[in-house]
Amino acid sequence: MSPMRDEARVKSSPRELATGIVRRLQAAGFAAYWVGGCVRDFLLGREPGDYDIATDAVPEQIEKLFPHTIAVGRKFGVMVVVEAKQQFQVATFRAESDYRDGRRPETVSFGDARADALRRDFTINGLFFDPVAGKSHDWVGGEADLRAGIIRTIGAPEERFAEDHLRMLRAVRFAARLGFEIQTQTFAAVKTHAAKIKLISAERIRDELNKLFAPPFGVPPSGGSPLPPSGPPEGGTPNAPAARGLELLRASGLLEHILPELAATVTCEQSPDYHPEGNVFTHLRLMLEKMPPDSDPLLPWAVLMHDIAKPLTASRDEQSGSIHFYEHEKIGARMAEEILERLRFPRKQIEQVSETVLHHMQFKDAPNMRKSTLRRMLLRETFPLELQLHRLDCLGSHGKLDVYDFLVAQSAELAQQPEIRPPLLTGAELIELGVKPRPAMGKLLAEIREKQLADELKTKAAARAWVKAKMAEASGN
Repeated sequence: MSPMRDEARVKSSPRELATGIVRRLQAAGFAAYWVGGCVRDFLLGREPGDYDIATDAVPEQIEKLFPHTIAVGRKFGVMVVVEAKQQFQVATFRAESDYRDGRRPETVSFGDARADALRRDFTINGLFFDPVAGKSHDWVGGEADLRAGIIRTIGAPEERFAEDHLRMLRAVRFAARLGFEIQTQTFAAVKTHAAKIKLISAERIRDELNKLFAPPFGVPPSGGSPLPPSGPPEGGTPNAPAARGLELLRASGLLEHILPELAATVTCEQSPDYHPEGNVFTHLRLMLEKMPPDSDPLLPWAVLMHDIAKPLTASRDEQSGSIHFYEHEKIGARMAEEILERLRFPRKQIEQVSETVLHHMQFKDAPNMRKSTLRRMLLRETFPLELQLHRLDCLGSHGKLDVYDFLVAQSAELAQQPEIRPPLLTGAELIELGVKPRPAMGKLLAEIREKQLADELKTKAAARAWVKAKMAEASGN
């Protein structure tokens, strides 16, 4: 291939590349379509995140047609085709049966497109689209459900959920993210079988929850919906999918099996003086409703965890009737760590969320802090996440953002003083000045840092002079 042609392929969009894969398969005499979520999103007028392709070509035939492939699941007919450094899953039409562990089929046989559609989870994910002919194929009633905004299993919901228990959580996720309703029989089956979600691995549950609680996608790019005239359902782009997801988890019964600590917040009342919105669960839902599209991916978890210990720490003052949650931030930080470990989150993310939970009660005192204490807060690695949490904490209760505005201004001011970020002196520099490497050195470094953050020491020269004076004073000279 010439360099110019190769460069053109690199610049191709995922949609163009996926269409090219379908075209090459069809040119070789095979049936081939886009399939699944990419068709759903495309028909709703959204840009798909990735493109999957289904075909009657078997893995060996796919390998002969495409120079760069990865056999990720050959016995299931699943290959990855690499085009212009981008990966596309290309799978052979198949039928599945004999599910025994609530996750994987024991028997897989290659079949036709209709059989492949019938094995899938929900009607809106069982659509096939030929991008070359510009024609969709619907053997499961998916287009009608897309137009109506309905999440419905393909076939009996009890059978689909028995095949893979994670599909119950996926039903909630699709309903929340798309702004759809879960069909009555499908939702009833979720509620009936909710306890079986505990049989699914923590990693798979974590991945679904991350998608469910992710910040909203904002305004999706669209060239108009290719659906028939009635078009996509109104409200197909929800403004607060994470909040609705939380409500659906509770209503379905899944929440008490996945996050029982969070389910306990439903009945945890709060003092109306500070929380006029009501109980802790309502507070969390309102916070998720206010989450902006550009949020840190860990913000939903900081929201869900920041008051996780309130049910355990709740106490009521007998005289005033006020409800208190003493040290809920400290206990909550430990609980957040345990919960995220249980869900197999990466260690770094666990630490960031638990630290954010630990510090969230400090924010109300920020305007009255000493300059050094305030700057130490602003310089924390987790401060940006903490600040986002504080904003939502306010919006989900009293609605006042005066402290938030104060901290934004202070953070902007500090950003104009980069010299404050690194300490003025290191331990090695103290040793050069004659300070003995003893435990007292750490105290001296902390004192220098305190004075630096308070603007009492601003340069290395000033810090060295202060240390020399301190040493002279200690020696009696």
